[in-house]
Amino acid sequence: MDVLKKVPVREQEPTARAKNFEEVCLGYDAQEAVEESQRCLGCKNAQCVKGCPVSIDIPGFITEIKGQNFEKAFEILSESSALPAVCGRVCPQESQCEGKCVRGVKGEPVSIGKLERFTADWAREHGIAPKGAKERNGRKVAVIGSGPAGLTCAGDLARMGYDVTVFEALHEAGGVLSYGIPEFRLPKQEVVAKEVENVRSLGVKIETNVVIGKSTTIDGLMEEEGFEAVFIGSGAGLPRFMGIPGEQANGVFSANEFLTRNNLMKAFQEGYDTPIMRGKNVAVVGGGNVAMDAARTALRLGANVHIVYRRSEAELPARVEEVHHAKEEGIIFDLLTNPTEILVDENGWVKGMTCIRMELGEPDASGRRSPVEIEGSEFEMELDTVIMSLGTSPNPLISSTTEGLSVNRRKCIEAEEENGATSKPGVFAGGDAVTGAATVILAMGAGKAAAKGIHEYLSNK
Repeated sequence: MDVLKKVPVREQEPTARAKNFEEVCLGYDAQEAVEESQRCLGCKNAQCVKGCPVSIDIPGFITEIKGQNFEKAFEILSESSALPAVCGRVCPQESQCEGKCVRGVKGEPVSIGKLERFTADWAREHGIAPKGAKERNGRKVAVIGSGPAGLTCAGDLARMGYDVTVFEALHEAGGVLSYGIPEFRLPKQEVVAKEVENVRSLGVKIETNVVIGKSTTIDGLMEEEGFEAVFIGSGAGLPRFMGIPGEQANGVFSANEFLTRNNLMKAFQEGYDTPIMRGKNVAVVGGGNVAMDAARTALRLGANVHIVYRRSEAELPARVEEVHHAKEEGIIFDLLTNPTEILVDENGWVKGMTCIRMELGEPDASGRRSPVEIEGSEFEMELDTVIMSLGTSPNPLISSTTEGLSVNRRKCIEAEEENGATSKPGVFAGGDAVTGAATVILAMGAGKAAAKGIHEYLSNK
């Protein structure tokens, strides 16, 4: 065994997986997990923990894997994370825990994410659930949204003994885990539904089909239903568009709608009558993880797919692993390319897109080099479908129906980072509703911070 190299992880072959929705990465078996765990140096001042937004005791759970104490490893994981099987699959470990791993200074970092996934999957297969509170304190807290922020906040509060009810607008719990991330990255029944069940097993109640701002309001929850505190983890589901000519044409979708039809409403499965556009020539505009998800979904539905992104590969915000998988599967990357117009036929359907080549100029305020148009470099792409993946912002429904709740110019709720407190007493918020679209693990970190903030607030009330 070469301690400087990761134990390779098994994956479906690119040509096979490009035609199915089964999980791409097959994960470690017990023997591989033990072997990979032995690469961990067990640092006393573990940098990997500092890189984890929910501060998992990484050396602790990996030490238990070394000794084949998988149940104990899961127990340690569960103390910090309500969704370990999810995080092990979709977290950007390369820029967080693994990015800080000391083993990675001279060789490859320890595969912390794959070990987390193995531990959570092993526990699920052996019917092991996280442990709940020994006694309840009888105090009621409402959580709005059952995505990563809401589930984390609810799970942590339940462990502290609170009576927690989660209100979910959609017909299934899971938030972005259910509607946003495709089956081939995150299996819904096998993983997401089981993680939601684990949160329920802590005593959390989940009510679906409840739209806060329509079915009831935050003031209604507090004044009429006896909830002493509310956490808003409603995500960011409002898509952005470019505002270019032709964007209203038939055949132009937001990545949000396209993925929701496919993931939550199972458009890809036989027996479901959810309509979805199965384009032949598809362009996905954007370069984040959602763009990769939309492109790889369109590919599996039979399309020839281009990713159109205005910066270079070095600036792609998507995870390196997702970009690598997309390329392996045959997706074409049109980098340093920006759409200027969507071309529409006489029946109002997309027939193509005019683009212009870009070059990188001086860095902008965020430090990224700004793309600049190259004069005279326009060209046309022949297309029947365009999927816009330019980020999302929070739906203003909750903020517009809640007096005294401050939002910023992007319609994101203003909340303290360290405890989730908003401008309205007893109301806390976190995740994409506060930051705009970000990662699952950052939303979980915000849910965790808010649970602590709610506990402190109610303890002093």
